[in-house]
Amino acid sequence: MNRSQARVVDPVLSKVALGYKNARFIGTHLMPVISCPKSGVRLIKFGKEAFVKYAMRRAPGANVARVQYGYASDAVALVQDSLEGVVPREWLRDAQDIPNVKHGSQAINNVMASVLLGLEIEIAQLACNPDSYDSNHKLALTGAEKWTDPSSKLSKQVREYREAIRAEVGVDPNTLVLTPGDFEACKDHPEVKERFKYTSAESITEAMLANFFEVATVEVGKAIWTPEENESLRDCWQHSVLAYVAPEGERQMAVPSYGYTYVLDDHPMVEEAYYDKGNKSWIYPVEYERRPYLTGMSAGFLIQNAS
Repeated sequence: MNRSQARVVDPVLSKVALGYKNARFIGTHLMPVISCPKSGVRLIKFGKEAFVKYAMRRAPGANVARVQYGYASDAVALVQDSLEGVVPREWLRDAQDIPNVKHGSQAINNVMASVLLGLEIEIAQLACNPDSYDSNHKLALTGAEKWTDPSSKLSKQVREYREAIRAEVGVDPNTLVLTPGDFEACKDHPEVKERFKYTSAESITEAMLANFFEVATVEVGKAIWTPEENESLRDCWQHSVLAYVAPEGERQMAVPSYGYTYVLDDHPMVEEAYYDKGNKSWIYPVEYERRPYLTGMSAGFLIQNAS
């Protein structure tokens, strides 16, 4: 019997882990989660051929045109995050008590906050890495180009980034992820204030900016992290990203999109709790196998140093 067969899974707390959400984390809006079978899967990457409309009209007797969307490259190499939630015996009414679902849920939610922060960091680092893009899909802003400069042409710049994507993949981007600094710069920009001066110019929201930039959604990456407790906190998102992301309901391995987060079937998974005499606590092991991938670089544009 192998380890996978020997483990006992807690279906109730696994459901708690699966349903856990945290508004701070926006990475999966850019690289949404799709389920990954346990074996025989290869990463599908997309070139611009996946996004264009092909000539399909056929003359009588002529061969039918064919097109293959994407190509299988390396095997999907998921990484496993394992973390254990702790419920100290002192939290219970007396030493004989066994934690109830509420205690377990609290422990699992704390673990999932840390697990999903790790995923947020990975997605942000992948998306914000200039090496992930070719020269036509990234730009480092300087001087009067920066969005903090009132003379910058904010709407014109973003239209140019939109066109860079559309010209390569044949569809308009629908998602804009902003750093906290870039979000504030947009809110304070004269063009944005002028656009909404007769509505709610004093409280520009993500939804209003989505309307301004003509995208379906604007997300602000507000999560922070530090590699060590004694180091300064830093933003997960260092640059902003404009991208085409497959709409909800259409997302699967063979559907073109800027990126995906492959997650192993039935994960995150919570194993049955056990009692640790060493620290007099109940332990809840959580396992999460996943990995984000940039599957369609041409469907994204990296905006560096905008603020």
